[in-house]
Amino acid sequence: MSDALLEVDALEAGYSEVQVLWGLSLKARRGKLTAIVGANGAGKTTTLRAIAGTITPWRGRVVFGEQDVTRLPTHQKAARGMALVPEGRQLFSAMTVAENLELGAFSPRSSHSYAARLEAVFSLFPRLAERRTQRAGTLSGGEQQMVAIARGLMSDPDILIIDELSLGLAPVVVYQLLITLKRLKDEGLTILLVEQNVHLALALCDYAYVIAEGKIFTEGEPARLAAMPEIRRAYLGL
Repeated sequence: MSDALLEVDALEAGYSEVQVLWGLSLKARRGKLTAIVGANGAGKTTTLRAIAGTITPWRGRVVFGEQDVTRLPTHQKAARGMALVPEGRQLFSAMTVAENLELGAFSPRSSHSYAARLEAVFSLFPRLAERRTQRAGTLSGGEQQMVAIARGLMSDPDILIIDELSLGLAPVVVYQLLITLKRLKDEGLTILLVEQNVHLALALCDYAYVIAEGKIFTEGEPARLAAMPEIRRAYLGL
């Protein structure tokens, strides 16, 4: 068995006539946290959309659990154990916290263990247990991000894919979420994180890919990347 749960090979994708990704390849190893970092417009979100199936790749392959899932729709990928926490959270704002979480457990994979998974996410995010009957749209940004992550976990995923964890959140909230992700990783969950805050990503990940103009600019373990002069100048402000 490969140590990579997710493999992306020579991926090309875009929107209408505009190509965004140019032969991009990466891996997410089992039980590890892999980060994709880069500037705005580098192609980070497009990469996740192509992986998760919200857009169809033009060329290349997405292999998940050693099976080619390149052209499967999002719901079929979710049923196989892939969960996407989208940028901007995309909650159902008029529905309660509990109702949003219930929507995360729609697949046969997760529905049989609904009560146990709900208890697990409330243990992970006690604040959501307190606000379970509150409408999601009335929560703070940090609480909404907790709901988005918890909704992804309700699907009983093998890999949790998170797009822009820290976007618009206060540093203290981001720190709390980082602790939560570390706990999930320590429990064996594979995580793929897209993050504009390179400091944050390199502090948390086991391995990182730096994307520039739709291609992999460089990759490696976080300590090595953080020591590279071009990364220090362009992304770390050093």
